[in-house]
Amino acid sequence: MKRKYLYPVLIVIITIGFYYIEEYQDGDWSSSTEESIEKSELSFYYLPTSTTGSIIVHNNYALSYSEKHEQAEWVAYELKKEHLSSNDFKRPYFEKDKKVKSSSADWRNYKKSGYDRGHLCPAGDRRFTYEAFEETFLTSNISPQNHEFNSGIWNELEQKVRYWAQKYDGLYVITGGVLSNNLKSIGYEAVSVPKYFYKIILKGGPESPKMIAFLMPHQDSNAPLKEFVVRADKIEQLTGIDFFPSLEDTIEEKLERSSTTSGWKF
Repeated sequence: MKRKYLYPVLIVIITIGFYYIEEYQDGDWSSSTEESIEKSELSFYYLPTSTTGSIIVHNNYALSYSEKHEQAEWVAYELKKEHLSSNDFKRPYFEKDKKVKSSSADWRNYKKSGYDRGHLCPAGDRRFTYEAFEETFLTSNISPQNHEFNSGIWNELEQKVRYWAQKYDGLYVITGGVLSNNLKSIGYEAVSVPKYFYKIILKGGPESPKMIAFLMPHQDSNAPLKEFVVRADKIEQLTGIDFFPSLEDTIEEKLERSSTTSGWKF
């Protein structure tokens, strides 16, 4: 190829390359790319499947965004003993998640709605740096929650998860609201209000993993946490999500069919 044609061709190739790198880093992941994420430096994420095809990977958690419901159908992250901190950071403003191509819901949808902006990945789990703490204030990481529920039984469960992270030195956590048809909604963008919220926790290595799952009605309760323990496959049936597709099938089935609290100190 003559030199006068070589340079223009190289420029075009480089330009196209940068374009695809930007698209890849933009954070909107289809289900076909989940395998490549799991094999990358983010391999610590046991990413669930996505019913929406919109998986967003942030520095300190990942999520699957539902445009229909204007919130995440799940948020997944590791909670290690070293992540636990009592840093008292100034609470930042909520911001839209720029990685959501359809745009995550504006925080103003919650204003005067009667519902809290309930974190899915709790800010309290990400106090080890301000950047990690601030990242939890993206609107893709919140769901409308009744205040008594948010500050009551749900907060109790979040504190229990931190206790377990300290005791067992590391957990993997998946959280979300059960998103279904005909839910009540708030705001001008119709943010759905889930009737149930769930949390699934995995601990231990590949040789001896243990799982516990909670399904809570979206209402205040004084019941003990143990009363909300369910089989993880029940939550899968309600949501259509496969939460641990990367686990070996026989191990996954055994874990997800169990509702035992054995091995979890309450």
